[in-house]
Amino acid sequence: MRSHQLGRRQVITLLGGAVAWPVAVRGQQPTMPIIGFVTARSAEASVAEAAAFREGLSETGYVEGQNVAVEYHWLDGQFSRLSSVMADLVRRRVAVIVTPNNATALAAKGATTTIPIVFAVGEDPVKLGLVVSLARPGGNATGINFFNGEIVAKRLGLLHDLVPKAVRVTVLVNPANTQVTENTLREIPEAARGLGLQTQVINASTSREIDAAFASVVRERADALFVAADGFFIGRSVQFATLATRHAIPASYGGRAHVEAGGLMSYATDTLERYHQAGVYTGQILKGTKPADLPVMQPTKFEFVINLRTARTLGLDVPPSLLAIADKVIE
Repeated sequence: MRSHQLGRRQVITLLGGAVAWPVAVRGQQPTMPIIGFVTARSAEASVAEAAAFREGLSETGYVEGQNVAVEYHWLDGQFSRLSSVMADLVRRRVAVIVTPNNATALAAKGATTTIPIVFAVGEDPVKLGLVVSLARPGGNATGINFFNGEIVAKRLGLLHDLVPKAVRVTVLVNPANTQVTENTLREIPEAARGLGLQTQVINASTSREIDAAFASVVRERADALFVAADGFFIGRSVQFATLATRHAIPASYGGRAHVEAGGLMSYATDTLERYHQAGVYTGQILKGTKPADLPVMQPTKFEFVINLRTARTLGLDVPPSLLAIADKVIE
């Protein structure tokens, strides 16, 4: 797929299980409300998530292309584009801005105090300044908090249980995604000390830097890799799985997509469910509900996924205790 340049507003349309794109929004009726959907991920890696968003939207009576238009802005990790994208959406007064990650949510909040915002963030939205409280958000924003920051220690513990001989763990973060990086690096040290692990931090913000990061992991002889729950990284799940297999590196990820692509393990909330809920909230706002009256949703279920085939390739024996608590085991 070729990348989408800034300023081109395009829509993904699912047709009978195939993906047809791009489809221009320009020809829609002028009275049709427009949703600005801005994400750090790539379009290619977000087909299922976009479909879940549309499903939630349709449950409120809004069907893309019939009575609502959606402009998808896929940043693919290029956070430098954020300010321009948000400025354009605000200038045109779109009906709702949907921002399914931290950086895009903060950029939207900084760009407008009037256009409704539906976010999905991994950290406390009150601390981020997105809402006044979870129950009564106030202002123009509401959405879903999916606790990525709070489950860092749990993820590291599960990695330790799966690779008990590991001592040196490399932590990979994306410095362009400031909030996720800060939260990961804040939680890791104490969790690592409690498990007797030594950690080293490596940065990567591009596909080429991910390649270089794995070369560094091999060079430094790290025993395992902990990958921050970053949207850009999730969009590179195939690249991660390929490199981890090639270099025989056990790795923990912050999204199920990584494990489905061949990664070893992940622990996170259900990604599709939060996109679905974002669609529901967006539809409710289009119907007239104010964001201030929609409480911030919080997940009640976390998914622990193990790729047993990858574990065998890495020579790991998965303890029965871990298999027993796994929500999904990929054979």
